[in-house]
Amino acid sequence: MAANSRLTVAVHILARMALAHGRGRDVVTSEQIAESVNTNPVVIRRSLGELRRAGLVEVRHGAGAGWWLAREPDAISLLDVHRAVEDEPLFGLHRAEPNQKCPVGAGIRPALRQAYGEAEEAALRALGRTTVGDVLRESLAGS
Repeated sequence: MAANSRLTVAVHILARMALAHGRGRDVVTSEQIAESVNTNPVVIRRSLGELRRAGLVEVRHGAGAGWWLAREPDAISLLDVHRAVEDEPLFGLHRAEPNQKCPVGAGIRPALRQAYGEAEEAALRALGRTTVGDVLRESLAGS
């Protein structure tokens, strides 16, 4: 099963926008961002729409059209980005009801809920400690 990359793409988008901001170019196009992410601009615009609804980016249409950060990169946590683009829990339980006549099937969901809940809380705390500015600095240091 492939991992969901929506958070990664959204963070990449914001880090690319932060790079432009740091270089004095606040407005970037979805095509410029798509080149960095190496994907179709439609994918980028879909993610930008989610980020806009969350108040993380703004858009201008018409002459000088493009996108820009609504907040400073160090004021946008990865938790903010996660909340903007993910609507599912990090860990999912069975889609169909397990066999309740089986001792494992009857008890697996409650057993996993606690472990998954604790793991998700830890992951969300970690995302809250890292900002888009942090990601950009680390990205530039590694290139």
